[in-house]
Amino acid sequence: MKPGHLKETHTRSGVEDACRPIHEILGRVGDKWSVLVVQLLGHGTMRFNELRRAIDGISQKMLTTTLRNLERDGFVSRKIYPTIPPRVEYSLTDLGSELLGPVKALAEWVDVNRERIDAARTRFDERS
Repeated sequence: MKPGHLKETHTRSGVEDACRPIHEILGRVGDKWSVLVVQLLGHGTMRFNELRRAIDGISQKMLTTTLRNLERDGFVSRKIYPTIPPRVEYSLTDLGSELLGPVKALAEWVDVNRERIDAARTRFDERS
């Protein structure tokens, strides 16, 4: 969305329509599994089971879904080798590599501010 774009939109549904693509893409790249996959593939090409072992707690189905969604959106490429069994490798596309910068920046921001966030949560929970 361009600066000033919301000023041009006069109805609530117009604002929602303008924000829908942003919300959709942020939902995809901002979910915890996608962030982890992008971070891992930032180190280089990996096979499915390598990714699965590296991501604690992810199911095979969730990893498959995450990889398919990232591939559909152009962040990840999948290469299939005609072996028995087939070997499949995943890597970041140019677009995925560009996403790696903001993902790393967000992870660093969380790391720097984790204590402040924890303190805010504690204060909130004590009031409730």
